[in-house]
Amino acid sequence: MQTKIISTSILKTTLVLILVSALFSCKKESSPKNGPYDLDVVLRGQDKNIGSTGIVKFRQDPDTARIITLDTRVANLEPNHSYLLQRAVNPITDNSCTSTAWLTLGKGLQPQAINTDAHGNGEANLWRDVTAIPRGTSFRIHFQVVDSTSLTPVLTSSCYEYTIR
Repeated sequence: MQTKIISTSILKTTLVLILVSALFSCKKESSPKNGPYDLDVVLRGQDKNIGSTGIVKFRQDPDTARIITLDTRVANLEPNHSYLLQRAVNPITDNSCTSTAWLTLGKGLQPQAINTDAHGNGEANLWRDVTAIPRGTSFRIHFQVVDSTSLTPVLTSSCYEYTIR
């Protein structure tokens, strides 16, 4: 009887360890359900803006126009101030985001400011037309939010991969 209880206990422990191992060894998907077409870009504060944050909801609908929407939100920046969202890209063959060829984003080709309120929070619904880029082209991309007056970066992102749908 004692042997049967020990065997059952060992079997249960083994099964739990296998399940826990499988759970933690699986690759987790950190981007939205549409993989390289849609990104949730996290922006983090720099230097004196260490407590500031932002997010860019980067979305490519499967339409023929190939418009990328960039719903951008920032928090804890300087109140009643203007900022600009910029991006730089590298070919997918590069292993990192080293490009400093920043392009200011907005409504199509027209740059658009992100204006903060009295609490330092702001949002802007921006977009970019990528019709000229062939479908299936992949890039590495990173973003920054800069002060619209001094052009000093206040928020930056990590490196992301995306593919034109």
